[in-house]
Amino acid sequence: MSLTRRDFARQSAITGAGVALAGSVGALASAPNALAATETVTEGADRGHFGVGYGPLLPDPDGILALPAGFSYRVITHTGVTTLESGEGTPSNHDGTAAFAGPRGTTLLVNNHEIGGAFADAEHPVPLAEGLVYDPAAAGGCTVVEVRPGGHVAEWVGIAGTSTNCAGGSTPWDTWLTCEETEDRAGTRGMTKDHGYVFEVDPADRRANRGPRPIKALGRYAHEAVVIDPRRGHAYLTEDASNPNGLLYRWSPPEGFRHGRGRFRTLADDAGRLQAFKCFDSGGQFVDDLSRATKIGTVYGVDWIDVPDRDARTTSVRKQFTTGQVTRCRKLEGMWWGDGGAYIVSSYARAESPGLPHDGQVWFYDPRRRTLTLKVLLGVNTDPSVDGAYDGPDNITVSPYGGLIIAEDGEGVQHLFGATDRGRTYPIARNELNIGTEEEPEYSEFTGVTFSPGGRTLYANIQDPGIMLAITGPWKRHGSR
Repeated sequence: MSLTRRDFARQSAITGAGVALAGSVGALASAPNALAATETVTEGADRGHFGVGYGPLLPDPDGILALPAGFSYRVITHTGVTTLESGEGTPSNHDGTAAFAGPRGTTLLVNNHEIGGAFADAEHPVPLAEGLVYDPAAAGGCTVVEVRPGGHVAEWVGIAGTSTNCAGGSTPWDTWLTCEETEDRAGTRGMTKDHGYVFEVDPADRRANRGPRPIKALGRYAHEAVVIDPRRGHAYLTEDASNPNGLLYRWSPPEGFRHGRGRFRTLADDAGRLQAFKCFDSGGQFVDDLSRATKIGTVYGVDWIDVPDRDARTTSVRKQFTTGQVTRCRKLEGMWWGDGGAYIVSSYARAESPGLPHDGQVWFYDPRRRTLTLKVLLGVNTDPSVDGAYDGPDNITVSPYGGLIIAEDGEGVQHLFGATDRGRTYPIARNELNIGTEEEPEYSEFTGVTFSPGGRTLYANIQDPGIMLAITGPWKRHGSR
């Protein structure tokens, strides 16, 4: 049953402008640009508070990663330096990553490689491993990285012949959904098959990955991230696109369908319902774009509108809707399931969006209440070259120590930073690997932020030149959940 505008307005009036509809998840910031301030606070344990942050970031003599005192990192894979089991070099453009518990104490990480265009043009493509190729003309894909007790690392191809594999997402049954952020059709840019799909990769069963097949039921568009509601079975998917801005989608499984390993392969191309979101405020007024929100704690009601042609045979999915049918958003990026809902990132809004310019939002979608609540809002960072401010959130994860860990993909200095439930932020790492010049330094984005199954290690990637890092240190609880 849909949540009508009238129902939402009535509930909002009863609860006070929708505040009570926000659920139990606390606001992660209290004012625009709140996350632009780096804050380290230690409060007395006798007052029942927890310290926030780990102190200042210390320069790295090796020029890769600045970390707080007591923390250290290890390079796990490095494009052009480390090799796969088959002998080829580690592919480039590290992106979305998730960690899974493997056999005999190992950790299995599936790592997207956001490589677009033709295989022949890529310097470090995902190798076309036999039986694991969707389109031999495409350069992207995933690798599986096994980290064994004692430190030994092995890496192999999970899927190849896909394109622009971006954020993706893990499933409750411990597989990985890799998402193509492209709409390339067969015959364009050298491709021999249509692209813009989601594929499933099983890190624990190499045989299950043979003969890769796109999950066409989830639609064909510029996919960014995906999460699965473990209770209801819905898949939520973000689209990173413009002209017009992209959409948030929900896929509902067909009646009687049960999720599990390999079950996506059994779906018909038109199975279930693919829908796009439509938001309205507490007064029942339609919201055309998420950039309209200017205050932390803003709550929107959400309806879902059927996608006419999910395979976009003649028209891109986001262009199939007329003005007023759906809500749009620029740079919908990473997602992570936690606290009974989905945390959703919008990286920035500028002239292509009708509302307030910003340098990042994090929203929380509550499927039970069918509400979308603004948790983080970053004001425009006026000088990204100066350390201490954050902009351009991208990949995200829910921390086992409370709050969120966010990978920065902005301008200038790049960080991993935390946001607590109580509205404070703190730096975790800074990229010190200059890929520009001394006169004009340039630092690549962080991607693939994810904790190990036991929570002791934070994995993250520097996309260019393509480095996976394992960060360890004296993790501690930040606030209460």
